[in-house]
Amino acid sequence: QVQLVESGGGLAQAGGSLRLSCAASGRTFSAYHMGWFRQAPGKEREFVAGIRTIWDARRTYYGDSVKGRFTISRDNAKNTMYLQMDSLKSEDTAVYYCAADRNWDRLRVGVLDYWGQGTQVTVSS
Repeated sequence: QVQLVESGGGLAQAGGSLRLSCAASGRTFSAYHMGWFRQAPGKEREFVAGIRTIWDARRTYYGDSVKGRFTISRDNAKNTMYLQMDSLKSEDTAVYYCAADRNWDRLRVGVLDYWGQGTQVTVSS
């Protein structure tokens, strides 16, 4: 099994930056596709970013609302995934969730095996 623990959330000013981390436990972290989702009050859960395994060249994917501003990465040696968030907007305010699955299609649509507990990101204007 895989356990996911998020950190790095908090309060930022519009135009500022935050970096989220997701630490994973498990014997085969490198075999999992990873991603971030978010959910704002009164809105549906939204795909933010994803990163595939090394066998799929660590290809990255981003939701339209964050392209050019957020960067996803992973360090398999540390069993950790990151989300660098730059040029933050008030619309980025949400609870952010770390996710993992061995199947990319499942991860992309959010019907996946493993979720973190969520971390709050608040951006003030």
